[in-house]
Amino acid sequence: MKKLKVDAMSATYEILIERDILSECDKFIAPVVRGKKAMIITDTNVAPLYLDKVETALKNGGFEVYSHIFKAGEQSKHLLTVADIYDCLSQNEFTRKDFIVALGGGVCGDISGFAASTYMRGIDFVQIPTTLLSQVDSSVGGKTGVDTKYGKNLVGAFYQPKLVLIDPNTLNTLTDHYFADGMGEVIKYGCIRNAELFDMLENVDVKENIEDIILECLKIKRDVVNEDERESGIRMILNFGHTAGHSIEKLSDFKLSHGECVAKGMMLITLASEKLGLTEGGTTVKLIRLCRKCGLNSDIDYSIKDIAENAKNDKKGSGNSLNIVLISKIGESFIHTIDKNDFEKFLSF
Repeated sequence: MKKLKVDAMSATYEILIERDILSECDKFIAPVVRGKKAMIITDTNVAPLYLDKVETALKNGGFEVYSHIFKAGEQSKHLLTVADIYDCLSQNEFTRKDFIVALGGGVCGDISGFAASTYMRGIDFVQIPTTLLSQVDSSVGGKTGVDTKYGKNLVGAFYQPKLVLIDPNTLNTLTDHYFADGMGEVIKYGCIRNAELFDMLENVDVKENIEDIILECLKIKRDVVNEDERESGIRMILNFGHTAGHSIEKLSDFKLSHGECVAKGMMLITLASEKLGLTEGGTTVKLIRLCRKCGLNSDIDYSIKDIAENAKNDKKGSGNSLNIVLISKIGESFIHTIDKNDFEKFLSF
């Protein structure tokens, strides 16, 4: 078993990585939660695959288990879905001592965590991420929330889980598209802080080395969150590719998935910063080549004007300023602040 410890300002918890950990999740959850009532939140894609296994393990561990299933997809990541979760918790008389288990990908984790942070002003929750994207990124660090019609994750809270359980076997049921989607976030970590990881991704079979890759990504996420839990400084570097990526995702009406949009955002922003002399020459070519190896393309079907306009509501902005993350070279990142109205000009350089 691989273990990492997150020691953020508001909470300390472990990340455990082991194949088939779902079958014995009860023994790891029991020591970190207060109550004996568990609400498993999952979606229509994940429930047929893993809900029975997690329910059985928790029941064998002496927990009273309930479940709530919502329709899979980013389109469900809104307050009405959270309201349905509140109703389910209330109808089954959940108290502040009881807890939620988020079983699924990033959307599930974000929704479940936000519900946990707000139901009775906060109950415990455990993350069991089942996609590559959620395993390397969104399940760790305490960012929870939902989308509004104006943008992604505009309503949410920082709320840390009690535990993160990662079973790499769940990746076997991902389609090639959603495996590639997760690689968008993996490549991000190599770009912002670990040139050795980037080199590894260039030279090895990713799937054969996936446990080591997950661990390396989580080490970076853990270290950044420990230093800056509330994204007031260094944690912003985790948003590399996200400012333009979120805009592209919204323009597609969320038909494009998060990781592929992040990849497009990384390539677009790096091309612009390289032309401006802020990024080492040849970096964009290396990034595009690795993205293509991992099944991610650089095609963008929207105008720079529309991408820049949609980015104005990005939550990483402050007043009239927009904080964008750039890389000086592979493995080194920095925050570059511009006027929101200059983003189109920046991307068009």
